[in-house]
Amino acid sequence: MDWDNLRYFLALARTGTLINAARTVQVDHTTVSRRIQALEKEMGVPLFARETSGHRLTEAGQHLLPQAEAMEEAFLSIESSSLVKQEEGLSGLVRVGVPEGLGAKVLAAPLASLAKQHPNLVIDLLALPRLLHLSRREADIVISLERPTRGSVVVTKLSDYILRLYGAKTYLADYPRIESVADLEPHTFISYVDDLLFSKQLQFLETFFQPNHFGLRSTSISAQYEAVRHGAGLAILPAFIGDKDPALECVLPQDAHFHRTFWMSMPAEIRHLARVQAVWQFLRDTARAPSSGLMPQEPSRMALQRPGKSRTD
Repeated sequence: MDWDNLRYFLALARTGTLINAARTVQVDHTTVSRRIQALEKEMGVPLFARETSGHRLTEAGQHLLPQAEAMEEAFLSIESSSLVKQEEGLSGLVRVGVPEGLGAKVLAAPLASLAKQHPNLVIDLLALPRLLHLSRREADIVISLERPTRGSVVVTKLSDYILRLYGAKTYLADYPRIESVADLEPHTFISYVDDLLFSKQLQFLETFFQPNHFGLRSTSISAQYEAVRHGAGLAILPAFIGDKDPALECVLPQDAHFHRTFWMSMPAEIRHLARVQAVWQFLRDTARAPSSGLMPQEPSRMALQRPGKSRTD
């Protein structure tokens, strides 16, 4: 299968029109049309439905999309390694937008090390409790909780990660042991501010329990973590934060256990820049390494069956 045909397929899938796809790959729109027709002939099925507003992926096209994106990612990885070896060092600015917790707890130190290896490379780590937009050029690379579905962007699934319910050991020592969701009733909770959530993927507390009392609500996961570790209540935290703090204990790991996904994207027009490719690949390798803690193999600190102190002791 001709990789160039798949390149044109991705460009049209991301932009929706032949003209915009042609601009992305810098060819005439007739070339894009011819390449798509050749690919559809090779596949034996139509990949796009032609509509007045543009081109929409058919079911076969939707099935091909993630496979083509995986091939694109492999190609970019090979190209990135080749470009980096050809240069004495990377240079220029790369802005990386990430969710706050991931940026502060997982990526900050490794990215600083990468920049140290390349003195002419500058990395802006935008670790914010909000969504950053590639369309507004707020960042060169964005890691988000939801998969981008619009615009001419390169997208890959970075990693799954898990979240659990945690409390400080000092806080839990003042309560009876927690054996079921019903035992959470007397507890104070730390959580997000509902009407300021920047992603629906952060809605999980109400899916298994409705707290009677909140000690603190914050848009910042770092603030929530600090409140929990200082004994202000219970909170759902990413395992890559909670599992690494010996002062915290995982509570009800099976009942309060959530899976989410980080997606990584960049504008298609800058994917060939060596510095962007290198940072892209570095982020991918860092997030998928076991040391990141994003997907721990076994729940840690599950000793919630310890004797607890009752309120009347």
